[in-house]
Amino acid sequence: MTTIFSTRAILKSTVLGLGAAALSLALGVGGAAAQDVTLKLHQFLPAQAPVPAGVLVPWMEAIEKESDGRIKFEHYPAMQLGGKPGELYDQVVDGVADVVWTLPGYTPGRFPQSEVFELPFMIKDAEGASRAYWQLGEKHMFDTDFKDVKIIGLWTHGPGLIHSKTPITTVADLKGVKLRAPTRVTNMMATSLGATPVGMPVPAVPEALSKGVIDATILPWEVTASIKSSELVKNHTEFPGAPLYTATFILAMNKDVYEGLPADLKAVIDANSGLEFSAEAGRVSQAADDGARQLAVNLGNTIIELTPEQIAEWKTAAQPTIDTWVKEMSDKGIDGQALLDEARAAIAAGN
Repeated sequence: MTTIFSTRAILKSTVLGLGAAALSLALGVGGAAAQDVTLKLHQFLPAQAPVPAGVLVPWMEAIEKESDGRIKFEHYPAMQLGGKPGELYDQVVDGVADVVWTLPGYTPGRFPQSEVFELPFMIKDAEGASRAYWQLGEKHMFDTDFKDVKIIGLWTHGPGLIHSKTPITTVADLKGVKLRAPTRVTNMMATSLGATPVGMPVPAVPEALSKGVIDATILPWEVTASIKSSELVKNHTEFPGAPLYTATFILAMNKDVYEGLPADLKAVIDANSGLEFSAEAGRVSQAADDGARQLAVNLGNTIIELTPEQIAEWKTAAQPTIDTWVKEMSDKGIDGQALLDEARAAIAAGN
């Protein structure tokens, strides 16, 4: 079976000593067009986590089936191809992996327009937010933020909340708390709320909690089960009806690999990409929240559900993050307020 390599991957392999015969095969020398491909999918969570198990694996299986086995996948969970989560985007650009699932926010400031969905109190639910993210992505980001890759899907997780060693009810309770956040924008929010922000990807959270590097973390419920964080902290602060935050995700493919596919195999990829796939990925992500929340309840943990009146205080405290982001976008030549208004309208329509 012939494997299609991206241009960058071919050059990289050549430097590493790829034999002439193998290089000729990869380039299609001899007039035989490559028809079968094996794609390496790389991502940062264990294979049994909700998104890998409920989104990525079914996606790979659907493509393998619809291509009659001409597209096959090798799945590398938990960074098994090496590197750090923040390097996944460059890995797919450079051809180290053919497909990656990652957070744009793991590379701070690189995807400014995508950050609009990470602002405080933006979403209602993941499915609606994911629809909005794809729509704005297609309109504003594919030729800018994500110009170096083929975007398969864009989505968000469900409602983000605080998981902490000590109870958190008011904004004042966060003062001085070492709070882990996943992205540049959520770290800005942590600062606005009076916490001491500590940025790190999800896989680093359990060790950071156990060693006291952080006192609390913001996560959706969905992720807590796979990293067992509810065994390390006993308090969980929810924001019913007005989630504190969300993070954004991308499923991206090496552009050269995609362009090198025969038209019929491109059509299979395209049929499993886009708005409905993104919405379903968001839905699956949030659907895993209930089971993970119940695990915390079974452990005897404390679930703090804030009232609308209490949430109003948090919204006021978080507003400087939104104001700062809008100004930063203006400094980059992007109309941040217009993008924010458009995102809010799209989220409202999707809900």
